[in-house]
Amino acid sequence: MSLVRWATTVVVIGAIAGGVYYTMHSGSQNGAAPGGQGRGGFGGPVAVVVKPARTGDVPVYLEGVGSVKALNTATIRAQVDGRLLSVNFKEGQDVKKGDLLAKIDPATYQAQLDQAIAKKALDEALLANTKHDLERFQKVGTLAISQQQIDTQVALIKQQEAQVKSDIAAIENAQAILGYTTILSPFDGRTGIRLVDEGNLVHNGDTNGIVTITQVQPITVVFTLPQQDLPTLTQSIATGALTAQALSTNSQTELDVGSLKVIDNQVDQQTGTIRLKAEFPNDKRQLWPGQFVNVRLLVDTLKNVVVVPTEAVQRGPDGTYVYVVGADNTVAMEAVKVARQDEKNAVIAEGVTSGESVVTSGFGRLKDGSTVSISDGSAAPEPEKPQRKRSRDGKKSSSADENAQATQASTEAAMVTGSTNGDGKHRHRKDNGATP
Repeated sequence: MSLVRWATTVVVIGAIAGGVYYTMHSGSQNGAAPGGQGRGGFGGPVAVVVKPARTGDVPVYLEGVGSVKALNTATIRAQVDGRLLSVNFKEGQDVKKGDLLAKIDPATYQAQLDQAIAKKALDEALLANTKHDLERFQKVGTLAISQQQIDTQVALIKQQEAQVKSDIAAIENAQAILGYTTILSPFDGRTGIRLVDEGNLVHNGDTNGIVTITQVQPITVVFTLPQQDLPTLTQSIATGALTAQALSTNSQTELDVGSLKVIDNQVDQQTGTIRLKAEFPNDKRQLWPGQFVNVRLLVDTLKNVVVVPTEAVQRGPDGTYVYVVGADNTVAMEAVKVARQDEKNAVIAEGVTSGESVVTSGFGRLKDGSTVSISDGSAAPEPEKPQRKRSRDGKKSSSADENAQATQASTEAAMVTGSTNGDGKHRHRKDNGATP
């Protein structure tokens, strides 16, 4: 019985080996020949994203980095000594020209003004009396008094008239000093943080001041450009005001649109740059004094030029090129001459015409003459199917084939060590040593 069982085992093992050999070779024949690419392999169409070349107007910008500066800035300081009676503004408040900001105790300066007014009244009374004496002297004539007395009286009148004029000047000075006790806003602007509190003594010449006011509407941005751009700037500004855009530091957000106001009159020799100033209305107050921004200056517009997405332009040993998709869904490598390029668009001077389709994504397996499957970029290309693995002898087997082989191997081992019942389950039995 043991000999029959061993013979049966050998027959079963041979059948399994034949099945495995047939499965491997039939998979190779139904797929691709050895060394070739089957369906879903690298030999199929390459999935790419395609965009058409178009004709349009392209703006030409010069870009620089700058900082925002207030159109006017004033540190409000006391011009006279005294106690700060009141602070009439709130921090961060918008104020108009002439608005009351603070009040200093005016008592001392009011007294000085009153003294000057009284001195003027005294001198005017003396002048009036001297004029009356002169009139009497002139009526009597030289019969009662000498001519010298008359001349002296005339000189005295002129002296007193000069004194009255001095009194008027003293009054005006006292009025000006008294006016310094009332502090008004010099222009429309926005107050900052209060530097002195109500009740403190302030002095003429205090360095900190009471508050700082900045004019933020409109506002300016001072930025720099390389000196190589100076000829383009002077040529463009001769045709009219240049539009300036204030951008965030990442150049993704437009903060405001204004115009170029000033090109500095000299180039900085240390940095090789030239300073410029642009003015912005700042209606939304997105620009703030001291803020760093990027400035984009429109200097020209290219009319009716061929434009392709920047990502379509590739660079190789022979220069720039693009992949152009033909009517038969094959690509051709075309050398191009790029006139201008930014982060979004490239202006093509030679090599591509408007309406041609160029590849913008999927360059990994692309080469001249490749067949492609086209997408417009609205949906992501379908992922490639799992590649079949190649065995050591050059034949390919799928993961399913490998699983089948593993199953068959386990079946073979089961049949060597035991038998199966009708339901296909292996039933092991322990060798008691009776069989050889």
